[in-house]
Amino acid sequence: MLMMMKLVKLVTSVMVVFPLLVNASFSLYNPLDSYLIACGSSQNITFQGQTFVPESQHSSLVFQPGNSIVATSNSSVVPFPIYQSARIFTQKASYTFQIEQQGRHWVRLYFFPVPNPTHDLTSTAVTVVTDDFVLLSNFSFSNGSSMFKEYAINVTSDTLTLTFIPSNGSVAFVNAIEVVSMPDELFVDQAMTLNPSAPFSGLSELAFETVYRLNIGGSLLNAENDTLGRTWENDMKYLYVNSSVTNVSVSPSTIKYPAGVTPETAPNSVYATAEAMGDANVAYSNFNITWVFPVDPNFSYFIRVHFCDIISKSMNSLVFNLFINTDIAHGGLDLSSITNDLAVPYYQDFVSNASADSNTLMVSVGPDTMEDITNATMNGLEIMKISNSLKSLDGFSSVRSFLPSSQSNKNKVGIIVGSVVGAVASIAFVGLCYCCLVLHNSKSTEQGRPLLSLPSLYGSSHTMSWMSKTSHRSGTSSFISLSSINLGRVFTFQEILGASNKFDERLLLGVGGFGKVYKGTLEDGTNVAVKRGHPGSEQGIYEFRTEIEMLSKLRHRHLVSLIGYCDERSEMILVYECMSNGPLRSHLYGTDLPPLSWKQRLEICIGAARGLHYLHTGASQSIIHRDVKTTNILLDDNFVAKVADFGLSKTGPALDQTHVSTAVKGSFGYLDPEYFRMQQLTDKSDVYSFGVVLMEVLCTRPALNPVLPRDQVNIAEWAMRWQKKGMLDQIMDQKLTGNVNSASLKKFGETAEKCLAEYGVDRPSMGDVLWNLEYALRLQETASLALTEPDNNSVNQITGIQLTTTLQNFDNGLGMIDGGNSATDDDAEDAATSAVFSQLVNPCGR
Repeated sequence: MLMMMKLVKLVTSVMVVFPLLVNASFSLYNPLDSYLIACGSSQNITFQGQTFVPESQHSSLVFQPGNSIVATSNSSVVPFPIYQSARIFTQKASYTFQIEQQGRHWVRLYFFPVPNPTHDLTSTAVTVVTDDFVLLSNFSFSNGSSMFKEYAINVTSDTLTLTFIPSNGSVAFVNAIEVVSMPDELFVDQAMTLNPSAPFSGLSELAFETVYRLNIGGSLLNAENDTLGRTWENDMKYLYVNSSVTNVSVSPSTIKYPAGVTPETAPNSVYATAEAMGDANVAYSNFNITWVFPVDPNFSYFIRVHFCDIISKSMNSLVFNLFINTDIAHGGLDLSSITNDLAVPYYQDFVSNASADSNTLMVSVGPDTMEDITNATMNGLEIMKISNSLKSLDGFSSVRSFLPSSQSNKNKVGIIVGSVVGAVASIAFVGLCYCCLVLHNSKSTEQGRPLLSLPSLYGSSHTMSWMSKTSHRSGTSSFISLSSINLGRVFTFQEILGASNKFDERLLLGVGGFGKVYKGTLEDGTNVAVKRGHPGSEQGIYEFRTEIEMLSKLRHRHLVSLIGYCDERSEMILVYECMSNGPLRSHLYGTDLPPLSWKQRLEICIGAARGLHYLHTGASQSIIHRDVKTTNILLDDNFVAKVADFGLSKTGPALDQTHVSTAVKGSFGYLDPEYFRMQQLTDKSDVYSFGVVLMEVLCTRPALNPVLPRDQVNIAEWAMRWQKKGMLDQIMDQKLTGNVNSASLKKFGETAEKCLAEYGVDRPSMGDVLWNLEYALRLQETASLALTEPDNNSVNQITGIQLTTTLQNFDNGLGMIDGGNSATDDDAEDAATSAVFSQLVNPCGR
């Protein structure tokens, strides 16, 4: 890893060349195209140092208003003068801008539902499209607040058309529009993707929407402070831990822009302020500074990180790592060695997705553990949504679904189709001949089938041996094995299509980091869950392989069973038993499902704990799940909990080891802080994540919610403050009020508190967690029994239960398929649960 980081550092140093540092002031950028329109206004409006003029004063603007009307208001509810007027469209209308300079342009839209007696603009559903991209799709302003949207569109013709389309029989409106050209060099065509790190090309063909733009460590900047009219907000509300940083600033005049970087890249006020590591009140000094951003998980994001070393006193005295989500974006980053000086701006561009299942994007900087330096810094950050395959930045509809093709376009399409049909027919004939040849060869070799390699999945070091070619339709499943281990049934892609009705979106159960999950039905009527991986994902290949290898060895009543998989046509598809009641999270919040009782919640937590306890102790070598969370605990018809998603799982340390050193993986909000800081993984990392789950179950809120007040963002920190005061009942789900025995709640809270201990050595094992949860359940059941059958001794029995502590003949009834052990469910578990406890006091692993 160290060698790889040094190689990346060397390559970066070679590729990024800054010939001449200059202190001279730069002339302001003067855009060739600059449209600032006050829609519906009859006079000029000054806003943030810029002058917006009425539509009629733009001679090179073609405005087709349709049946539009003008709304104006001087009411105090209007936040800024730019929102005092609006153009309201009762039917489709468009603005066409003459473009002098082709290339990237800013398109900025201002919306505020101006009070109007004719139309209630708060109930509108607005769609806005350009010639090629969907910017807004059926967007509603139900909250009645203003909205500002900024896009970066690459204009490749001499016009740009913005079309406003009323949706659902409503009206559309807009208050102001900006269309302004930007320097060609501001956005290049290439960035770096992560995991694996590789160049990403083709950005010029995509549209961007600005989601976040931060002046880290500095104050708000707007069009008056930015030569390109951009807004930079302060970063404090996105910091995961505010106390982890300290502000640093220098005079903007000290910033030395190199060739190729200008104030258009970012104003010198951005580079002249920064955050450095502060006092995060943790035991270790090499923590990370982390910013967390809610994002739409259905899109990828362009991320630009701005750096300028204004904190060092000498060269090569600051070396740190940059993380995006849990991936190392740049290791061993030494700014002074790249820029050959201090106070010199530098930036890097990346393309990334949201964190798996968390709907957040996380950016962190922290000290390089290979260096004896405990500091890190960042100056600015830009996060922009990237248009999807339908060229949309909002939803899953293309421009053509809103703007039918013109007649000329139809004629062009006809010519193209006519030209292509002949070529396709020729290719089809050649393909048919080739298929016949392949079929003939396959029949001739069927009796002596050789080993089949699957390099796309397992690489060249593993081979798959052919066991049977008989399909399920003939009554016999198709099986293949990897290294003599039974991996389950191998489905053909056609079988998967049939089971999922060709991946019908109406059967969609959910979307995760690996891909989409569909409900399916096999030909014998068995209901299954079909997880289809993202095509071409290197990380997906790793998770696919890990999931198969792990679940092929494991059988347990509280682990989701893998039925089989499909590896055809570069697809990565996993087929599981169907868990009809879905993820635990959906029964806690975010849906209209009936609330779970306290007893149900305890039983679900106990089931999940049993599954994790088996992973840690029941296998020949311990397995660390590494992604324990409420979306990975699934419920069957009877609300029996089963742990799912083993794509990130890791074999635990050997007997002579205390931990596994590995890159941080998992879901933010559930990550063990010790693992996050030290990159040292143990089974106690799962215990910490499970503690977060316990708090979710009690409080029915997400593990991480950045929209809440700062002291409530992280459920673990927030709930522990209440637990230490003995007041968990004040923050638990209000639907449980009056139905939870206080002794049961106390034991539950104590268990969660131990799980969430700062250091792994202070946390209990999953066996101890299981024991305590069963104790909490017994307290609840005894209290309920006392209420229904009162007697003189029942109250005392609640707090004085005698626990079975017998350790002999401990057997959880579970085994590994590998090595000849039988794989059986423990049917006695339910009986053991109804007994006092299931002989799980300090159980010993095998």
